[in-house]
Amino acid sequence: MGLFSKIKNMFKGYDEEEVVEEEKIETEEDEEVEESTEEVEKEEIAIEDSQESVEIENEDDSEEEEIPQETVEKEEIVEEKPQKKEKKKLFKKKDKESEEKKSVKIYEKGLTKSRQGFVSKLANLTTKYNKVTEEYFEELEEILIMADIGVNTVMDFMDRLRDRVKKENIEDPELLKEIIVDELFIIYVNDEVLSNKINYNENDVSVILFIGVNGVGKTTTIAKIANKLKDEGKKVLMVGADTFRAGAVEQLREWSEKVGVGFFGKEDSDPASVVYDGITMAKDEDYDVVLVDTAGRLQNKVNLMKELEKMNKVIDSLVDGGACETLLVLDATTGQNGISQANAFKEITNITGIVLTKLDGTAKGGIVLAIKESVGIPVKYIGLGETKDDLQSFDIEKYIYGLFKDMM
Repeated sequence: MGLFSKIKNMFKGYDEEEVVEEEKIETEEDEEVEESTEEVEKEEIAIEDSQESVEIENEDDSEEEEIPQETVEKEEIVEEKPQKKEKKKLFKKKDKESEEKKSVKIYEKGLTKSRQGFVSKLANLTTKYNKVTEEYFEELEEILIMADIGVNTVMDFMDRLRDRVKKENIEDPELLKEIIVDELFIIYVNDEVLSNKINYNENDVSVILFIGVNGVGKTTTIAKIANKLKDEGKKVLMVGADTFRAGAVEQLREWSEKVGVGFFGKEDSDPASVVYDGITMAKDEDYDVVLVDTAGRLQNKVNLMKELEKMNKVIDSLVDGGACETLLVLDATTGQNGISQANAFKEITNITGIVLTKLDGTAKGGIVLAIKESVGIPVKYIGLGETKDDLQSFDIEKYIYGLFKDMM
């Protein structure tokens, strides 16, 4: 089974109307469970009252102490306990399924512009041609380049597609729809084990550096990730080490107050010394994760490289294993300029993952493929809207579904 068919089957029935109906059913079931739980509690109270009554009567007449009565009562109580455990499991299962469906809907909604701009053109291409011709290939190539997938990536893709069409003797464009989707994401995966998971330090405080030019949504992204980690039960500290941009430290402080996490920062200070004091505070106060905002200037690579090297040396001296992640924040709406930024930052520091913001604001969703192909770094988060829930851990299968849903 191809990737296209696999995703199609995986998210079958995730249409909005069906999800709403399922949510109604879940609500009704939850109410039933709550009612049954109340009944169980009432029965237990009744059993306890009867036990007290039996104890009072037994004080007057010791001959009426019957072991069978106590045994029956104990059996009744024991039987109720497994029911409670089953209900807890039921709630957990439903919560997980509900969160998964919510995430899929966020992907679907956030990729609407890309789906309408890119995928609709692919669908129209299939309608326009009743046979695979060189004109078909040329028009397909243009659509893919316009989707910001990148010229080199598109050229490689077209070579693979032509070879496959020739070997399998494919003439019907309708048959190529699934193959196009499969081949595009084979390029993304490229036989690698890609992880969208954030690495955490198991032996010490986890330090995550955020880099990226000004205006890409770096500070907002840090706040959203801090909120996610807080919801997961982690104690989070934001550190404002972008002392170059006026107001950057204060902006991060305000976000920390909104989110409800810790903050450390100093205006007009050496960034490395801010990082040192911030991590020292985190270790003293038992924080789990430290999120470090860094300067966004890229005009002078040498100075920025030296600054990042100095920060990393400080982190290495304080934390066992050093920084566990260095995440590059890119604006999806800047297209190929974002890829240029990624290559520039890659030259001056070790990047472990990409955060792609504002993906909902572009019709060129193919930028995800271009970044992976051009830079060779996995996307770990994507921004699909303004709310905190719209920052999602990148999931290749949900991305495929959100982008190609109208073709499935």
